[in-house]
Amino acid sequence: MPKLFEPIEVGGLRLANRIVIAPMCQYSAEDGAMNDWHQMHLGQLAMSGAGALTIEATAVSPEGRITYGDVGLYDDHTEHAMRQVLQSVRRWSDMPLVIQLAHAGRKASCAKPWDGGAQLAPDDANGWQTLAPSALAFEEGENPPTALDRAGMERIIAAFADAAQRSGRLGLDAIQIHAAHGYLLHEFLSPLSNTRTDEYGGSLENRMRFPLEVFDAVRAALPAEKPVTVRVSGTDWVEGGWTVQETAAFARELEARGCAAIHVSSGGLDPRQDIPVGPGYQVPLASTVKDAVTMPVIAVGLITDPQQAEDILARGDADMIAIARTVLWDPRWPWHAAAMLGASVKAPPQYLRSEPREAGRILKEMKP
Repeated sequence: MPKLFEPIEVGGLRLANRIVIAPMCQYSAEDGAMNDWHQMHLGQLAMSGAGALTIEATAVSPEGRITYGDVGLYDDHTEHAMRQVLQSVRRWSDMPLVIQLAHAGRKASCAKPWDGGAQLAPDDANGWQTLAPSALAFEEGENPPTALDRAGMERIIAAFADAAQRSGRLGLDAIQIHAAHGYLLHEFLSPLSNTRTDEYGGSLENRMRFPLEVFDAVRAALPAEKPVTVRVSGTDWVEGGWTVQETAAFARELEARGCAAIHVSSGGLDPRQDIPVGPGYQVPLASTVKDAVTMPVIAVGLITDPQQAEDILARGDADMIAIARTVLWDPRWPWHAAAMLGASVKAPPQYLRSEPREAGRILKEMKP
C-alpha cells in the first residue's frame, strides 16, 4: 500500500487516505451566503476520492471577509445557505468535510481577484474599515487598519466560537483555523505586522497569545470528538519576519492545547516576500514542524505529481499532502494517483464504469 493511500486518524476522525483538498476561495458568495456555485464546486471535489475536503476560508464576521464575495458563517442566513449546500453534497458523498474559519484582518475589504484584487476604501459600496493588531497597512497607499483594542479582540474571539458552534450544528467533521497568509491571526504572530507594546506584542509568547486564545475558544465550542486543526505560514520569507523556528514553537503550544493537526504553508504577510517557488518548495517547512510535534503535519505547495507526493510521505517530511489548484485543474487527481501508485479510491457508483480496463480496478463504490 503506498503511503499516500494509507488511512490516517486526525483527532479521532478517520481519513481513507492522506490526500487533503485544501481550502480555495471562490469569491462567489452573496452577502456571505453560499449558493449553487458552491454546490457545484464542492460537489465535484467531493467525488474526487481524496481523504478530506476543506471548505474555503469562511469569515467569522462580515468585516473578516477578504472580499465582498467571500463565504461567511456569522448569522442564521449564512448558516442556512451553507446547510442547503452541504445537504446536497452529503446526499451523494461520504467524504469528511472540514471548514476553514478565518478573519482577513488588514487584508480584508478587497475587490475580487478577477477585478484586480485591490483593497477597497471604507466608503466604497463594497468596502469597509479593516482591523489588525497594529495600524499598519499591508501595502503603501492603502487605508490603514484600526488597531484592535481588547474589546474588539474579545468580539473576534466570540465570533470564532460562534462560527465553530454553527459548524457543529451543520455536522461538519472538523474545523481548521486560518492562521496563515497574512490574515488576522498571522498578523498577530509576525513582528512585521504586530508592533503592539501590550501583552499581545513584542515577545514570541505575547505574539502567540491572541491566536492561542482563538484556538482555545474554538476548541471549547466543539465536542471533544470534533478535531480542530490550524493552518500556518511557516515563514514570512522576509528578513526580520516570522520564522520556521517560531512556527515550530507555535505548533508545540497548539498541540499542548489539543490541536489535532497542523497545515504548513508560507508567506502572504508582506509584499516584500521573496519566495523560492518551485516543486515542493514548502515541504522543508513542514519537515521542520514535524520534528517538533507528534500530531499529523500537512505539506502543501506545488505538489502536483503522485510520485512526488508519495516520496514526501515516504521520507517522513509530512503525514499528509494537501492539493489545491492541482485538483481544480484535474478534479480526478486522486483517481489518477491511485492508478499510478497501485492503490484504490472510492467513487460514486454512477462513475464506476468510466474506469479504463488498464487502470487495474482502482475505483471502489462510495456509499452515500
